[in-house]
Amino acid sequence: MSNAAPSVTDYRLAPPVMARFVGAYLVVFAVVVLAFTVVAAGLGINPDVIVVLLLLGLVGLAALAWWLRARLAVVRLTASGYRVRLVRGAGVREARWSDVEDAVAASPRDIDCVVLRLKQGGTTTIPVQLLAADKDDFARDVRAHLQAAGR
Repeated sequence: MSNAAPSVTDYRLAPPVMARFVGAYLVVFAVVVLAFTVVAAGLGINPDVIVVLLLLGLVGLAALAWWLRARLAVVRLTASGYRVRLVRGAGVREARWSDVEDAVAASPRDIDCVVLRLKQGGTTTIPVQLLAADKDDFARDVRAHLQAAGR
């Protein structure tokens, strides 16, 4: 295995985190269907409209699941820098490797994280349990990108 970092590495959401997003969608969808059903029954709207709403909701569910699984990159590491999305409290969400002082492991509130400390004083905190990757492999990949950038 070479120490050279690939030009672009995307890290996706871990399956348990994806399940939370899908679960939230299903709860909201169920409330919308219930409310629409009550309104439709009260106003005498054709029940076929409810079926159309259900079908649209199922298509939306499939689209959300596909996007979460195949398209959404929570962390993107490139040859020039990194970008973090959908991580509450991440701090600096995007920076060049030349701006990174170092990368350290930390466990704030007993959550394993990789913390990228920036030269200007900011930090980026990435909880590794959110990623569909082994925490040690992720840390090695971050280090490889830093080393490839001359850090």
